Amino acid sequence: MHNDSIETLLLRHYGTNGPTPEALEQRLCASVHQEAQDIQQRQSVARRLCEQRISRRRAVQLVAMSSAGLGLLSASVASVQSLLSSQEGPRPAYS
Repeated sequence: MHNDSIETLLLRHYGTNGPTPEALEQRLCASVHQEAQDIQQRQSVARRLCEQRISRRRAVQLVAMSSAGLGLLSASVASVQSLLSSQEGPRPAYS
């Protein structure tokens, strides 16, 4: 059904005597043009990002920030684990 034409879908939904929506063709054309512009814009951004050079300084900054973020995350997980393990305490084998 995803390959059916608009006319087939309208006929299936409304039948042969159903009304045609107003300005259907213009709205469909506008939608197709808008989608084409969106795709072209995304391709342009992707192409620009692929062609853009990155300096060594910026690369080092990105690596340093990401490793600092991972270190902070690791420390917070360790502190949460220590808090949870200290609250549990020893428990008997059978309750």
